[in-house]
Amino acid sequence: MKFRSIFEIKTSDEFQAKALEVFGYQYQNNSVYREFCSLLSKSQDNVKHLKDIPFLPIDFFKSKKIVPPSEPPKTIFTSSGTTGSVTSKHFVLDTKIYEDSYTKAFDLFYGDITNYCVLALLPSYLERKGSSLIYMVDDLIKKSNHPESGFYLHDIDLLKSKIEDMDKKGIKILLIGVSFALLDMVEKYSFQLKHTIVMETGGMKGRRKEMIREELQGILKQGFGVDHIHSEYGMTELLSQGYSKGEGIFNTPPWMKILIRDPEDPMAYLSPGKTGGVNVIDLANIHSCAFIATQDLGKAYADGGFEILGRFDNSDIRGCNLMVL
Repeated sequence: MKFRSIFEIKTSDEFQAKALEVFGYQYQNNSVYREFCSLLSKSQDNVKHLKDIPFLPIDFFKSKKIVPPSEPPKTIFTSSGTTGSVTSKHFVLDTKIYEDSYTKAFDLFYGDITNYCVLALLPSYLERKGSSLIYMVDDLIKKSNHPESGFYLHDIDLLKSKIEDMDKKGIKILLIGVSFALLDMVEKYSFQLKHTIVMETGGMKGRRKEMIREELQGILKQGFGVDHIHSEYGMTELLSQGYSKGEGIFNTPPWMKILIRDPEDPMAYLSPGKTGGVNVIDLANIHSCAFIATQDLGKAYADGGFEILGRFDNSDIRGCNLMVL
């Protein structure tokens, strides 16, 4: 199949047709996914619609090599984790597909990256290897071609002066940071920014107590002097991202879709506005698995937007443990 044709999708009918094509490809070429489908009595013969497609529990990325067996990966993305914990591994055969995915998505939601100075405050990610977020942000920094774009690990004072100076000059800034580091920054400094997008990537990474979105974004809005805090929804197991421009409502690029499953029945789906488990179709995951049942709780809306409301209390989600992990 033509892998990059996923980026040409424009309609829901085109998405369904391509998703079914990807399902057939992965059923034939990915032994782990095919075995999982077989346990659900699903095959190319009886999968005719999106909601017939089995979604692989995300924990499989911790215990299985989700990749065609004959092809070596170009890189391996790994999730963060506490000492001794099992982390997810995403074996990526074609990094160009990942690069196309995040570049095209950014352009769709925010415009040409060369219009921005990209400032990254991602200490917890920079301090380990294998982060897909660092790979993406590093490439966006390079693509921006701005002399001040870059990572800022611990030099908050320098970052503060650069933000204020460029914002006053009317330079468009994308400040992308992990939540705890952005909170550290607004506890030390106060801003009134006019030309800066503040984008949080979520997570306290054990550095602070977790906060609900409204509390976190309220503090950040006041501290940075902005009307909205943007957010990115992504994870190690995905090669695409959703973006929120405020109020916690995310949207996806045309090759990505969110479905909300019934927590009691993983093959049943809820109507718009109902809370359930988040299933992600990410067609950029062409060489791993494009159909993933996450441990996130959320709501999807009729216009295609979605919210993330939290996570399941435990990973033992009913109906998902059909194979020994």
